[in-house]
Amino acid sequence: MRRSTDYFLSSHGGNLPRPAAFDAKLARFAEHEAEIAVELPKAVQWVVDKQIECGVDIVNDGEYVKAANGGNYGSYMTPRMTGFERIDRPADWKPRRGGPGERERPDFPGFYASGLWYAGSGGPVRPGFVQPPMPGAGAAGQPPAKISACTGPVKYIGHAEVEKDIVALKTALKGKSDVDGFIAALGPFSLSAMTTNYHYKDDRDYMFALADVMREEYKAITDAGLNLQVDEPEFATTWSFHPDWSVADLRKYLDFMVEVINHAVRGLPEEQIRFHMCWGSGHRPHVQDIEFRHIVDKLLQINVQAYSFEASNPRHAHEYHVFEDVKLPDGKIIVPGVVGHYTDLVEHPDLVAERLCNFARLVGMENVHAGTDCGIGSRVGHEEIVWAKLKAMAEGCRIAGKRMKGK
Repeated sequence: MRRSTDYFLSSHGGNLPRPAAFDAKLARFAEHEAEIAVELPKAVQWVVDKQIECGVDIVNDGEYVKAANGGNYGSYMTPRMTGFERIDRPADWKPRRGGPGERERPDFPGFYASGLWYAGSGGPVRPGFVQPPMPGAGAAGQPPAKISACTGPVKYIGHAEVEKDIVALKTALKGKSDVDGFIAALGPFSLSAMTTNYHYKDDRDYMFALADVMREEYKAITDAGLNLQVDEPEFATTWSFHPDWSVADLRKYLDFMVEVINHAVRGLPEEQIRFHMCWGSGHRPHVQDIEFRHIVDKLLQINVQAYSFEASNPRHAHEYHVFEDVKLPDGKIIVPGVVGHYTDLVEHPDLVAERLCNFARLVGMENVHAGTDCGIGSRVGHEEIVWAKLKAMAEGCRIAGKRMKGK
């Protein structure tokens, strides 16, 4: 990945707004599948150009291709692999893990009962908004009637689909030598989150099988010369899902996560890979997020070059201080979020610059890229806010570069 000692390079978490007419067709995918296939390249070109217009240096396809195939953040992988089916929930079924905010529910019972929040990957809170059920969930307080079950060997069959991702982005990047492209793909634990294993002998075998599946998608992306972002929110949110765990329990499990993730990226070029984690971007209190100091050393054991994490929201903006005590390994890059999805207020470029300089003074300017806390395309009130936030980030990068050089 590129470095700079003159200017902070900027990127983002992945999800971006889609053109309204295109988005309307995606909402009725079965009716418009043929039209979507034709319009997709133009839509990807539009979002790449929009990012460049905002001043972003490391851009993506807005995750349009995943949505254009009838999927979303997690479900896009369903047609790309074998071994899974929807089955009636067995009587002895237990979810793989709890839901978001499990540790906070006792302290905010009225808030969680209200339905005026978004549990999973975030979303705008507006008057009349009602929290939809989590994917696969049944009625309130009831287990789902059907579950996604692994009932046979898992195998990657998504080669044609990932090639669409690659071709769409590379085509949109033609002639744009001053920007880099990345594609986000699920981490193995995020892939497993809403599934149940009925085939492999234990969780270890199951997770390594999923890691092998995801490695094929990762390799296709890096072989194409693009950067890969491994999306693994579970690295930090696992703490929220297991309210009975101690910090020691979490750290032990993170050792397992690191082992599995490193298996998924084995043999791939580290310099083309960044790893994204967050504390779950749902609009909720977040008073029980695991502190960064407890997990940062485990994060840095993952065999990638860059690490993307939340650093702008009110729960984590102070945690740049961890790098006063933790040395960033040689050759590594951090991508702290300097603008976020937690508010529709657009961050001032001077604040963005201040955040970047806080990190750069501790780890070196060349080792810092600017990022967003998470994907912001569907997580703020309007697409205009997204573009304003990205422009503020780019302007903050220029200001921070001058500050670091004493100008």
